[in-house]
Amino acid sequence: MKKGYVIFVCLFFLSASLPGEEKEEIIRRLTLQEAIELAQLRSVDAAVALNELKTAYWEYRTYRADQLPEVTFTGTLPAYDRQYSKYQQGDGSYTYVRNNSLGLTGSFSIEQRIALTGGTIALNSSLDFTRQLGSGAFNEYMSVPVGVTFTQPIFGVNDQKWKRRIEPVRYQEAKAAYIEAVEDVTLSTISYFFNLILAGENRTIARQNLENADKLYEIAIAKRKIGHISESELMQLNLAALQMKGKLTEAESNLNAQMFRLRAFLGLSEQEQIEPVVPESAPSLRMEYQTVLAKAQEHNSFAKNILRRQLEADYAVATAKGHRRSINLYASVGFTGKDLAMGAAYNHLKGNQIVEIGVSIPLLDWGKRKGQVKVAESNREVVLSKTRQEQMNFNQDIFLLVENFNNQAGQLAIAGEADRIAQKRYETSIETFMIGKISVLDLNDARQSKDDARQKHIQELYLYWNYYYNIRSVTLFDFIRNDTLDADFERIIRR
Repeated sequence: MKKGYVIFVCLFFLSASLPGEEKEEIIRRLTLQEAIELAQLRSVDAAVALNELKTAYWEYRTYRADQLPEVTFTGTLPAYDRQYSKYQQGDGSYTYVRNNSLGLTGSFSIEQRIALTGGTIALNSSLDFTRQLGSGAFNEYMSVPVGVTFTQPIFGVNDQKWKRRIEPVRYQEAKAAYIEAVEDVTLSTISYFFNLILAGENRTIARQNLENADKLYEIAIAKRKIGHISESELMQLNLAALQMKGKLTEAESNLNAQMFRLRAFLGLSEQEQIEPVVPESAPSLRMEYQTVLAKAQEHNSFAKNILRRQLEADYAVATAKGHRRSINLYASVGFTGKDLAMGAAYNHLKGNQIVEIGVSIPLLDWGKRKGQVKVAESNREVVLSKTRQEQMNFNQDIFLLVENFNNQAGQLAIAGEADRIAQKRYETSIETFMIGKISVLDLNDARQSKDDARQKHIQELYLYWNYYYNIRSVTLFDFIRNDTLDADFERIIRR
């Protein structure tokens, strides 16, 4: 037993001293489209856009609910009153009377705003119960079985009318802004994705250059022994091999950094090693400025933003004019009854009518209200001027974007051909150097041209997709699928 215990303890400490198993890395091949779809679902920017959409959605739902009838119950259950109150007698003198009562009140009302006129109509029903306590206690009920109340401003601004015009535009703007925010996530994904591709290409280039530099240096040592190259050229090749080692280390460090950035943006674990798939070809597209502009005007939040701001400016002017005078109509029609018994309080009803017209007309305000109207009108002109300038800038930006995209297809084709030629030239230069036909300087120039051409090809490919998705973000239209970018907003809100 003692021997077994000792063995168990030794095995325990031995297992505790062993290093923990490292988690296995997962290689994940990722296309550009797959990266975009991941980012739209899992990135922080997408989550922020979703919460902004939810805020706009519930604001719009609140506005819609405000247009519907509102049913309200109010009551006091109960109200106990035992105190002395001042009371004026018939001869003008005051005395204090003791009140000792218990009361219950309850009322239902259905209220509806009238969008056409800006008024409010309500249907009411209420019942009050009072029990006088103390000696000679008794109960009394007062009922209002039905009452209709109507409130209408005569010259004031119709807030409901303006809200019916502004709020739907505001919500449409928010929905378009959400899709644009998702497209902004796409643009960020493209940037991270191609940065990783370029970092991977740089590492591959650095690794190949190091292998070639080591081989060339070994060949140069042999050639130096037989006097085919100078000592200076041998030292240059040795220096080049050392420089390639440093560049490989630098390229690997940059690759790890770009990998971490893309992985964090997509919400992937640190065990996943992303292997980005370079898009081999770009679709052959040519954009027309007028077509792109028409799509942008139809779908982009910018057009809706301009319309909303103009409506709000008009609303501010109408509000300022409505405040110059105020006439309100209040009317209430119904029946009421009272009795010592609750059932009898609904018999022998009597009419209960109230009509009030309130008037507020400033006789002397020293031009204050007129000034408020002028300020609102000036602000409206400022808004109109700004929106005209913003529209011009918007059109200009779209024109430049379309021109850049159309030109980029040609630039990409040139970069691809230059990449192929530079790679072929470098391979030929290595063979030529090995037979002693070119110098080390010519070989280094071919290598540098090859590296630059490859990097240029990746950058031009990035610019092509960046311009395309910028146009897609502005127009909310996919020109490859020839379809409008849309979303099931009800489903998105419930996520």
